Amino acid sequence: MSAGQIAALIAAGAFVLLVVLLAIPLIKLGRTLDEATIAIRKAHENTDPLLIGANDTITHVNTQLERVDGITANAQAVSGNVSALTSVFTATLGSPLVKTAAFSYGVSKAVRARRKAKAAGAEGRHTRRGKKGATS
Repeated sequence: MSAGQIAALIAAGAFVLLVVLLAIPLIKLGRTLDEATIAIRKAHENTDPLLIGANDTITHVNTQLERVDGITANAQAVSGNVSALTSVFTATLGSPLVKTAAFSYGVSKAVRARRKAKAAGAEGRHTRRGKKGATS
């Protein structure tokens, strides 16, 4: 064996050693990729029931929202009717009631003023007579 053949044999051995050392991480990487593929497949299989359940939930929520929309529309119609009824009541009875209230307030104020004046006049007479009698 010549020196060139020995160098080639050493280079070939080093190359085999390099291939073996690089093969181990590649095999581990392959196993990791296999596990990741299995995990992704299982996740995909388990998402079907989850998505079906989410779809059912969304359908139920949409049904409830339609009911709420109906209730809101009815409440809006009721508030519109109450507003119209209030304006009709105000137009027909509001003005006469305000006039009646103002008239009754004026009458009661006049009656109170008259009673007060009467009471003050009666007190004034008694005081004057008492003074006159006391001075005479």
